[in-house]
Amino acid sequence: QVQLVESGGGLVQAGGSLRLSCAASGLSVTNRAMGWFRQAPGKEREFVVVISWRGASTYYDDSVKGRFTISRDNAKNTVYLQMNSLKPEDTAVYYCAGDARYRSSLSSRRADDYGYWGQGTQVTVSS
Repeated sequence: QVQLVESGGGLVQAGGSLRLSCAASGLSVTNRAMGWFRQAPGKEREFVVVISWRGASTYYDDSVKGRFTISRDNAKNTVYLQMNSLKPEDTAVYYCAGDARYRSSLSSRRADDYGYWGQGTQVTVSS
């Protein structure tokens, strides 16, 4: 059974930082692209960043480029999202997701390509 468990969310002032963690079990983060998505109230879930299954490539949405960094610890089977210079518009529930495709050559930005999802962690940025 696959489980993705996010942690690290919270309330932070604008300009602050948070680090989200996604601990995976039942799948290996070294065999699937792993992504972060977010969903703000009243909005659709949107892509934030993905790391390829090899770990060599990352793709960021323009809205977070230069502020957020995705990484992973293969030994801990965990993916991280370091978020710096946070803005109120970053407020959302953040979801970790595992690609449904095993070792796909394409790291997708589409939520439909992800078959495994965490429960989400709330990030609130106050102005």
